[in-house]
Amino acid sequence: MSSQKIQRLLEPPDVSAAHQFALEYLDTTFAHIDDLDGIDEVLSQTKARSAELQRQLSASQQSIDSLVTKTRVAALANLDTAREHAEDRELIENEMTYLSHELVSSLSPSKSSASPTLLEDIETMHRVLKELESVRAYVAVIERTLTLSEGALAQLRGAPSPISTSSMSEYNRLSAFVNNVVQTCNAVQDIGSVEQSLHLVTFVRRIRNKTWSDIKAMFSAKLTSALDNLKWPMPVDYPAASVHDRKSFESAFKDLILLQEIGENIEGSTNQLERGSEGLYPLETLAHAISLRFKYHFETERETNRLDKPEWYLSHIMNVAHDHRSFMENVIQRLLLGTKYQRVNAWQNYITLLLPILERKLRLTVPTLLSHPALLAHTVYQALIFDSNMRELGYEFVVSAEAKKNEEKGGVSSVILGQKEWFGAWLEGEKKFAEDQYHEIISASDAWVIVHDDSNDSDGYKVSRSVAELKATNSARRIKAQVEQITDRYSPLPSFAQRTRFLIHVQLPILEQYYSRVSSSLDAFETLSSALVRAVPGALGVEGAKTDSRKLTGGIEGSQRLCKALLSARYVESAMQQWGEEEFFLELWTEINHRAALRTRAEMHPSLPNSADRRSSDAPECTIFEELITQYTNLVSRAEDMLVSQVCGETEIALRPHFVAITTPKDDGDVQNVDDGIAVPPSLLPSIALLSAHLTFLRNTLSTAVTTHIYRRIAARISEHILQREVLFRPGLTRGQSRTGLSREQARSVQAECELWAETCQAALRTSRARAEGPWGRLLVAGRLLGARREEVDRAVKEVLGGQGDGWEDALESATSLGSGGLGKEEVKTVLRLRDDL
Repeated sequence: MSSQKIQRLLEPPDVSAAHQFALEYLDTTFAHIDDLDGIDEVLSQTKARSAELQRQLSASQQSIDSLVTKTRVAALANLDTAREHAEDRELIENEMTYLSHELVSSLSPSKSSASPTLLEDIETMHRVLKELESVRAYVAVIERTLTLSEGALAQLRGAPSPISTSSMSEYNRLSAFVNNVVQTCNAVQDIGSVEQSLHLVTFVRRIRNKTWSDIKAMFSAKLTSALDNLKWPMPVDYPAASVHDRKSFESAFKDLILLQEIGENIEGSTNQLERGSEGLYPLETLAHAISLRFKYHFETERETNRLDKPEWYLSHIMNVAHDHRSFMENVIQRLLLGTKYQRVNAWQNYITLLLPILERKLRLTVPTLLSHPALLAHTVYQALIFDSNMRELGYEFVVSAEAKKNEEKGGVSSVILGQKEWFGAWLEGEKKFAEDQYHEIISASDAWVIVHDDSNDSDGYKVSRSVAELKATNSARRIKAQVEQITDRYSPLPSFAQRTRFLIHVQLPILEQYYSRVSSSLDAFETLSSALVRAVPGALGVEGAKTDSRKLTGGIEGSQRLCKALLSARYVESAMQQWGEEEFFLELWTEINHRAALRTRAEMHPSLPNSADRRSSDAPECTIFEELITQYTNLVSRAEDMLVSQVCGETEIALRPHFVAITTPKDDGDVQNVDDGIAVPPSLLPSIALLSAHLTFLRNTLSTAVTTHIYRRIAARISEHILQREVLFRPGLTRGQSRTGLSREQARSVQAECELWAETCQAALRTSRARAEGPWGRLLVAGRLLGARREEVDRAVKEVLGGQGDGWEDALESATSLGSGGLGKEEVKTVLRLRDDL
């Protein structure tokens, strides 16, 4: 019951409401006068009800008073209880606040200085306990492993020789235990446990390997003691050794072989020895003694340890391999018979164990040599020579599967060449050395001196050339020698990719630079020969800018400069043709065309032939120098053209006064008589003398074949020039009905001049008359037709002027002994009509 309801019940009765209720009741009950008869009864009932209600009111009042009293007592009691509960709640809240403060973790950023909670302490203790349990298990595994290791060593210390599988029982237990630990750790899936187990696996494996190494060292010590009696590592005279020493050696050797067999059986490893990638235990002991001596001589501060003498330690290992070969093949190989390794080549395996000594030395030395390109190049070259010599001895270097796929040969040189940085440094050093050597050759005072002595050429080269007397300048010969020297330096490289890089970056630039040098010399010559004369530094033999250009480009001096360029280019061109046919370059070019990577690199270089249109499976049709040969051939042709133009141009200029003189009247004193009384004009002599001087120089300078080729071009051009100017279109002659021909004396003079040209060339070249007359055929035939007597040319006249068919050529043969000489029938008619007796 709510307090409001209680308050309403305690209120006194409403009198007005009771009066209103009584009035409404009377009005309702006594609505009519007739209803008043029952009023007494209603009154009595009302009184009785009123008395009852009064009684109930009294009882209710008493009950209310009693209830209020009890309620007040209870309220006071409850108030006291509430006060007590409030105090308790405040205490509880204070306690909870304290506990909440204590439950904040010490790891919280807001309470960095707080101490750990109880829960954290409990968790920490559980974690430490778990770690201690793991450590205990870890230590137990390690203790067990160490115990088994010590037991294995102790068992073999007293084992009799030869050893057996039973002597290795303790090691078997060690190996089985380690394998069990490895398998258990690998089965763990928890990440933290896996990481910890991996460390454990590494440690127990290291103990097992160390145990095996100690066992091997134990037996190796016995073999070392036996080797000392045999004076190892000096060359061993095994038959001269005592029986006891030999038995001790063979016993210790066989114990190590048995140890290796047992070890492989225990570990279940695959035998790699037949492929030569692992060493036999006894041979490792033999190689160890070599390694100690090597360190003493070449890895200490002794005088034998010199950076500039890599050939010393390379030769040392080479000599060791050679001196011990008979011992390996005759003694060690015999001891391997009947063992698991009887198919192993003892000497090959022994050399394989010696090579790491050199590889270690090179790895220690090369970083120091990077700042000394000359020493680095010398070291690489000596390493390549060592590899080549070892292959000649029959040793096959062990290479990886990828290297075999690329047909690489391997070797100790691969220690340097296999490092990209080291190989690049060596390549740059070789390139700089080659360029310096090239500039030294070009800048030499005698670089462009023509050498007539062929003693520098090899006999093989002379046989390969159709012209034995091939001449050249000093620079061309030295460039050839330099390129061959470069070939010798990189031909032993084990990788075709390395050879290709060396070819492109070192060798080809030398040939390209020399081509540019000779070409620029021809450009300078053309410039000096032009109307706008200026001195161009760099021309062949040109010194200073104040030199007279006419002296540089005219006369024998000019021809000499052109011959220098011609001989230089032709000599290098011939050398490249020979190199291209050598086995080394043929093999290299074939590999470049077959391998996509090398082919791509070659296609990017302008001086190598383009192989883009050829399938990689096709054999190359050209040589590796084909593109450069083409460039040098064009350079030779250009020099020949300039030489021909030079000689012909000067001769034609010298002929100008003569062509003027033959059209003017002459005094009797203005001619010279030859033996047959024919007059030869003095104006002709300078041009003949000039041509004779040029041809004499060419004969003394160029080879016979080149001289003949150039002479034919020169003679053909000059003869055609004279034929046109002095015969066919001679000034002062008229044609037609009122033609004016040559007099008998003029005709004989023309013939004498023509013959004099041929005779002069014959004398200058010291050749036969027929060879000398060949290029002059057209001019000689015209001169002989003009100077011959009438009866000698009558048949020719009839056949040419009136005959039909080819009989006119036979008629000319009888008249001139040269046939038509290359003249056409119309030209012959023109010549004959110049005679005044026809």
